[in-house]
Amino acid sequence: MISSQKIFRAVLVTISLLVALVLSTVAFFYALISSYAPNSISGTIVSSGQKREYLLHVSSSYDRAKPTPLVISLHGAGSWPATQREASQWNRAADEQGFIVVYPAGTTLDGSGTGVLPFRVWLTEPGPTVTADSRFISDLIDSLSATYNIDPARIYANGLSNGGDMAFALSCTLSHRIAAIGMVAAAHALTWSWCTDPHPVPLIAFHGTADPLVPYNGAETSWLNPRPFPNIPGFVAHWGRRNRCVGRPTESEVAPDVSRREYTGCAADASVVLYTIRGGGHQWPGGKPFPIWIAGPTSRRIDATSLMWAFYRQHPLLRN
Repeated sequence: MISSQKIFRAVLVTISLLVALVLSTVAFFYALISSYAPNSISGTIVSSGQKREYLLHVSSSYDRAKPTPLVISLHGAGSWPATQREASQWNRAADEQGFIVVYPAGTTLDGSGTGVLPFRVWLTEPGPTVTADSRFISDLIDSLSATYNIDPARIYANGLSNGGDMAFALSCTLSHRIAAIGMVAAAHALTWSWCTDPHPVPLIAFHGTADPLVPYNGAETSWLNPRPFPNIPGFVAHWGRRNRCVGRPTESEVAPDVSRREYTGCAADASVVLYTIRGGGHQWPGGKPFPIWIAGPTSRRIDATSLMWAFYRQHPLLRN
């Protein structure tokens, strides 16, 4: 018969192995993401009593005398602002087009906003966490507007994966400040029943049909999200209904592997566009790709950032 002491030792060994496995996994992903884009922060503010971080890029052509657009770009879960900068290449667009781009940092899993490791996430569960993150973005806009001549009619938000989900949240909480939204491979953890703001908000979205992390056709649950993932075309169609778009969407082929669906005739001219990348993975089209064995393939036939900026330019904020 096995003694209780031996059982206790076996349990300790098992726990030690599990802890070692978790730590080695964390170290592996930290090394992987750090090699992709080392963590870098350029500023902090205090919001809801917590220190919050961000990475800022101001175009070299910035002119204090001219109102300047602001693009807010949100990273995915388990990464940080510099990964979003690299994935999206918004800095390049900002320098070419003369605007300011900021990459805010999400919080740690406990919502504290700071931690030993730089891993960050947007806690997009209905309740105080998403409210605090929305307030952080609003406070960040105020802070940047106090230093730079930000055009209040041209403030835009976008995000990748979990960051895209946060961008959706901003369309529901800051529609009086955010002129248009962009979403790439977004997770959509929040449901439409949570979003009670009926104000039309223009949307441009990109999603790959072979996304291994956020399935294009939806899924009941996954290790990324305990809630069901919605069908992407269905989610975008719901956004079209929110914007009170009329008629059937128009369809077009923009590349051999990319189709475009647009909802027009919308209230406040708030059109809704979905780019579907056939065979595309959990990637930012045209940006710096994540490892293919994690995120799947990316398309070089379109540039999501350029298309997003062109869409933004057509949609200034119409309600003050």
